[in-house]
Amino acid sequence: MAQDKDPQEKVPARKPFTSVTAVAAPINQANVDTDQIIPARFLSLPREKMSPHLFRDVRYNDNGSPKPEFVLNKPAYKNAQIIVAERNFACGSSREMAVTVIQDNGFKSVIAPSFGDIFFNNCFQNGVLPVMLPEARVNQLLRFLLELPGAEITVDLPTQTVKGPDGMVDTFEIDSFRKDCLLKGIDEIAMTLGYEADIAAFEKKQRSANG
Repeated sequence: MAQDKDPQEKVPARKPFTSVTAVAAPINQANVDTDQIIPARFLSLPREKMSPHLFRDVRYNDNGSPKPEFVLNKPAYKNAQIIVAERNFACGSSREMAVTVIQDNGFKSVIAPSFGDIFFNNCFQNGVLPVMLPEARVNQLLRFLLELPGAEITVDLPTQTVKGPDGMVDTFEIDSFRKDCLLKGIDEIAMTLGYEADIAAFEKKQRSANG
């Protein structure tokens, strides 16, 4: 079971998300769960010591040596900032660290046909953009990335578009409130606090009206 976050743990400042053009890493497997992303035995580590353990059990051998066949160990994907995955990515148990460990490894966006619900919501809370595209298109992107290691994808939030290595542009849906939070680099709580003066004025008006 995941432990509660240490309130003293330093959380990196959120950066506004606008657009990213970067190498995309293909995770050519469906139903990748959160325990594959960050195994439970590493959840007690401080955040800054957790990042080397992204995909630990499928990325490294028992002796700690990297598995050369795993995508993130290949030189072409060394600077990848986008993940393209198959359906139901990050399903399984609830752990915010599944998002933060991806983020701390330099990834800014994850593209898939579908996501685990909790992971999907946690992405927005941490400034990572999850993009859902039709499964047929994601499979096409995966083929491109596997055939052309190091190929780039552009994810543009203002226009809600994804440009693939083939030049094709797809649009994606996103809740307008969450989009605004990402563009401003703030979470939902900070966005709500931005209306604190308006809320106080409304409450004052209500008290006056109620005598």
